[in-house]
Amino acid sequence: MDNQEINPQEDEIKFENRIPLEGLKDSVAKLKNQLSKVIVGQENFVELLIVGMLSNGHVLIEGVPGVAKTITAKLFAKCLKTDFSRIQFTPDLMPSDVLGTSVFNMKSSEFEFKKGPIFSNIILIDEINRAPAKTQAALFEVMEERQVTIDGKMYTMEAPFMVLATQNPIEQEGTYALPEAQLDRFLFKIEVDYPDFEDEVKILKTHHDRKGKLPETEIEAVLTPEKISELREQIHEIIVEEKLLNYIAEIINKTRNHPHLYLGASPRASIAVMNAAKAYAAVNGRDFVIPEDIKNVLKPVLAHRLILSPDREMEGMTAGSVIDMIAQSVEIPR
Repeated sequence: MDNQEINPQEDEIKFENRIPLEGLKDSVAKLKNQLSKVIVGQENFVELLIVGMLSNGHVLIEGVPGVAKTITAKLFAKCLKTDFSRIQFTPDLMPSDVLGTSVFNMKSSEFEFKKGPIFSNIILIDEINRAPAKTQAALFEVMEERQVTIDGKMYTMEAPFMVLATQNPIEQEGTYALPEAQLDRFLFKIEVDYPDFEDEVKILKTHHDRKGKLPETEIEAVLTPEKISELREQIHEIIVEEKLLNYIAEIINKTRNHPHLYLGASPRASIAVMNAAKAYAAVNGRDFVIPEDIKNVLKPVLAHRLILSPDREMEGMTAGSVIDMIAQSVEIPR
């Protein structure tokens, strides 16, 4: 009789796990394993990169020089069997240097379009805030719509298409602040901090043990474009209850009416929170979203989209602290 009472509960638990996530968990584990060969103490950074990829989003990486922003992005791209290009943004960079340009072919007497470095799968833009507004604006269409329009002709990007951009928050000379419209196109803004003492020792030991070998030689590609597309399709199937959708909407709505904020979050931000929470749940082995998934992605999704009121900014308040205040003021659904 006892066995009969237990079995229905076991069946019920199995039934709730409707989406097979074993393949996804295995792929995420392989990615983390490869990156852990070189990258030390940046577990949250790596996890958010993976969540960003599964959510089909772009990622802005901010941190002082030397905290492995660029190398982590490069190695992450190397873990994927995709095309990779790197663009160093400078004040003299023109839109055609990024998108491409039409060149006159003397043999055919016609103009031919020569594709720029943006035509790739994973694009690393180093120091994105070093290029002027004209060049930054060239990214608007391609980041949002995965296409480029040149001379009236549309060119579609091949999937997967992901922009990883870095910027230095300290050195402001010769930089151009990213416009709000472009910031809004990044799913995440990841702030990379200094490692702690133990991780610093591990970094030194790893570097010493490599004996001059390049970090790229340690990394193997583990995911194909087809597999990435398959994993992204699974993310769409992750279950989000209506009360959690209301929870997200309430948080976003409060950013638009908060006295400490000059600019709140857009509907694009609420969709980003939902998609990121679904990917975060899947990465952690669940086929359903819980409130903690939403809370874990709030800052990476919202911090770069909010603008503090001038008074609060002068007082040293941050967007992150306002997000914490809003999250605490909204009742968590159970």
